[in-house]
Amino acid sequence: MTSSLHMEAYREALVFLATAGVVVPLFHRIKISPVLGFLFAGAVLGPFGLGRFAPDHEWARYFTITNVEGVSDLAEFGLVFLLFMIGLELSWERLARMRRLVFGLGLAQVVLCASVLAAVGFYYFRVELGPSMLMGIALAMSSTAVVLPVLAEARRLNKTSGRVAFSVLLLQDLAVAPALFLVSALAEAKNGGFTAEQAAWAFGRAFLAMGALIFIGRLLLRPLFRMVAAVQLTELFMAACLLVVIGEAALSAAAGFSMGLGAFIAGLLLAETEFRREVEVTIEPFKGLLLGLFFVSVGAGLDIGAVAADPLPVFLHAAGLIAVKGAIIFGLARLFGIDWRPAVEAALLLAPGGEFAFALLTSAMGVGVLPGHYGDDAMIVVTITIFLIPLLGRIGAAFAPPAAESDEQQLYGDLVPSAEVAENRVVIVGFGRIGGLVGEMLRRHDIPYIAVESVVSLVTEAREQGVEIYWGNATRREFLMRCGVAQARALVVTIENVAATEEIVRLAHEIRGDLTIVARARDARHATELYKLGATDAIPETVEASLQLAETVLVDIGVPMGYVIASIHEKRDEFRKQLQPTNEAARVRQAERNRKIRREHARQRISGRTAEESEEEA
Repeated sequence: MTSSLHMEAYREALVFLATAGVVVPLFHRIKISPVLGFLFAGAVLGPFGLGRFAPDHEWARYFTITNVEGVSDLAEFGLVFLLFMIGLELSWERLARMRRLVFGLGLAQVVLCASVLAAVGFYYFRVELGPSMLMGIALAMSSTAVVLPVLAEARRLNKTSGRVAFSVLLLQDLAVAPALFLVSALAEAKNGGFTAEQAAWAFGRAFLAMGALIFIGRLLLRPLFRMVAAVQLTELFMAACLLVVIGEAALSAAAGFSMGLGAFIAGLLLAETEFRREVEVTIEPFKGLLLGLFFVSVGAGLDIGAVAADPLPVFLHAAGLIAVKGAIIFGLARLFGIDWRPAVEAALLLAPGGEFAFALLTSAMGVGVLPGHYGDDAMIVVTITIFLIPLLGRIGAAFAPPAAESDEQQLYGDLVPSAEVAENRVVIVGFGRIGGLVGEMLRRHDIPYIAVESVVSLVTEAREQGVEIYWGNATRREFLMRCGVAQARALVVTIENVAATEEIVRLAHEIRGDLTIVARARDARHATELYKLGATDAIPETVEASLQLAETVLVDIGVPMGYVIASIHEKRDEFRKQLQPTNEAARVRQAERNRKIRREHARQRISGRTAEESEEEA
């Protein structure tokens, strides 16, 4: 009995994990968005698919999802973590640059789409005014949880269409609180009235709570993470990340806003801190799993039987919703100066319904302000349209090819994010005494760099001096990728830990084979190992100390400086040749890498001279 109950408690979690293990590799292999795979898997395994056989057939219970409500409660956190990660990618400054689209285009989209859809409900479907307004707002929403992953997967989130879509989606998240407030107002009016004083107090209280949330976050988040990071425990740092995301989401929900909005604000607050990169790496796995669960829950909510019973009206209404919203969004985007091609793509992505419609319609049906059959029909239509988002995204990308990069930068430069964090920069791993000196020399030659350090006190000190430095564990591939090693000009590893240095060099060489990697080595043997792992140059402490001593002695006893420097360089080259790998394959690889590096340096010098000549001619 106990064993059976225990298995039942974990059955649906096991079904989801098995689904994720099959869906993601399968759809990745056939080059179809995993989002679509999760949606279809949910529809097939849900209570309206194979799950309908579970009450009568024991075998069906072991691989179907019957408790959609229970799964949905956890799945909602997929959207929460997604918005948190989006906040980390932004900053208050970049958000301010996007204000015209967020509060201009986004607000216009919500108001106009809600008004037109409410009018359709009132005049065509004969729904009462209050419920038709609720349905109009619910159907005006788009799917943040599906649109953003589709854009990210196609690498179009940072294009103009992606920024336009994101701006509108962000305003829709802000509009959830007033929409839920409207549900409460209609319920109060139905039960005996709702005064203007009550409305003002409800709105004022919600926005005061949000202001307090931002203020407290700015005051406490950085000290909290500094204290946790100083302990150097991965589990504790992960717990702190989850506490911040879930805590801010819960406080936002208590204030009357969506949980996703609170998580987004938490991400914005952490985006300006030195812990941003490590937080991204820590939260990413949770976001991926929970988003997959969210898509499964959306698919499981589709009543296949109701659609099959009378499919024509359902698909006509779905097509009508996409057509009406798409036309409005396209027209508004053009009014706001967006080129027709990204406007088409953004309109196709935003035209389907969204997950917030489920929350609004369910709340409205729960308090009795929306007749159940209207709400159920609307949710079926929304689910059908969500299924179409990956397809519409492909159509939009194919139908609206991107403009030239220079044109897009000129027209929409305020929408695109800043360059990759380490693009054309040097990455210094370890910013103690040696790393700090390397950074100082790079500054003297006007070479930009970013630094990575695992000691909180050093990170704090460097931040106070204006250095762009991040706290984190550089022995993880994901962290190095987040720090932009793939786009870096060079990597310098100055840490003392032998094993960590070797792992960082190995990972960096795997990420980008032609990257210039200069690493600090403990001794000659360690330097030889680093060369084998892909280092361009490995600097043994013992050898360099000997050379510096020899240089000083020779100069002090009167040997001319020029001869001394030349002999020191010759000796250093001799040591380098002795320490580099001796087998033929390794020598060939090293020679090829050096040739690539020399060609790249030559190309950069030629480009630099060409630019200088052009400036002189001008």
